[in-house]
Amino acid sequence: MKNNRIESIDLLRGIVMVLMALDHTRAFLHYDSYFFSPTDISQTTVPLFITRFITHFCAPVFVFLAGTSAYLSGRRKNKKELSTWLIKRGVWLVILELTIVQFVWQFQLDYAMNVLQVIWVLGVSMIFLAAFIYVPKRLMITVSLIVIFGHNALDGFEPETWNGLWTILHLQAPIVTKYFAIMVFYPLVPWVFVMPLGYHFGVLYTQDFDPRVRKKYLIYLGLIVIGLFFIIRALNFYGDPNSWSNFESLTSTILSFMNVSKYPPSLLYLLITLGPSILLLAFVENWKGRIHHAIVIIGRVPLFFYVVHLFVIHLVALIIATIMGFSPRLMVIELFISLTKSLQGFGFNLVVVYILAIAITLTIYPLCIWFWKYKNNNRDKWWLSYL
Repeated sequence: MKNNRIESIDLLRGIVMVLMALDHTRAFLHYDSYFFSPTDISQTTVPLFITRFITHFCAPVFVFLAGTSAYLSGRRKNKKELSTWLIKRGVWLVILELTIVQFVWQFQLDYAMNVLQVIWVLGVSMIFLAAFIYVPKRLMITVSLIVIFGHNALDGFEPETWNGLWTILHLQAPIVTKYFAIMVFYPLVPWVFVMPLGYHFGVLYTQDFDPRVRKKYLIYLGLIVIGLFFIIRALNFYGDPNSWSNFESLTSTILSFMNVSKYPPSLLYLLITLGPSILLLAFVENWKGRIHHAIVIIGRVPLFFYVVHLFVIHLVALIIATIMGFSPRLMVIELFISLTKSLQGFGFNLVVVYILAIAITLTIYPLCIWFWKYKNNNRDKWWLSYL
């Protein structure tokens, strides 16, 4: 039963990693990416909106399950050992974000512009979690829920001083100094409070927890979270900086209703991504088969997959752009979209994007198998626990 429980978590993580590959393939190789946002209701299509919406699940599940994995890892350590490991891993992830990850995104290491994305927020969240594990469970869950449900009350607030700190905490915005600039894509709040919820969620996956009770809890919790999303969203006055609107088209109204903010993550964004993810966990625990096994393998090496898939997607985009007559330098992207107008006309339709995303994932999969086997066969190498 222990393997099944762990595999269900790896399966969910693997699913969101595959979705992440789709999202990044779309960002680099979809024709429309260089003209408008896939969530722009006035221009998007239903397939494009859905493609973007399903990839919204990636970051919340990634952060939430990182907390769960920390809890399960902590079962083999005392709190001091776990705290030390979390701090070291967190610092390493921040360094990784500013070096290898920045390179595979931009194909250059220009420290005049530093981009803080999901790996950064995972690292800092782990550093915070290193302290949060000492906070009593009920208190930590209560504080985390208060912040997650209440942080949208601060939308629009801009302090007159310490603007840079406030940006790191709660805004998607650049911080410009005399010597360098930082683009904060992932502010810390509420992400650092999502991980503690995932940490305490891990109690459901201890070896002695009754699987039937766990399934019941997962169903109830998932449905409650989803229900809260629809209730709060229907009220249309809180929970997301973007209100939904009634359009002449019912389809556009539905898309507007489901269009929630990821940067920074709103309450409604977290509810509609974590709720269905928890509900899915209730039903996948006993899944088996080749596809299940393949996705579980990807879910067991998420950081490796993340770095490799970004490099491959960016390299493919650079090669295709060159073949199509665009200058290769346009794919050495600063801030990802600064050269958007220069790349208009590049890319493929959504069907081709899906085919390319599948092909890229299948290409990377043998490397994931190799790395997973290497980790299993070299458990004495301490540094592998950070990869």
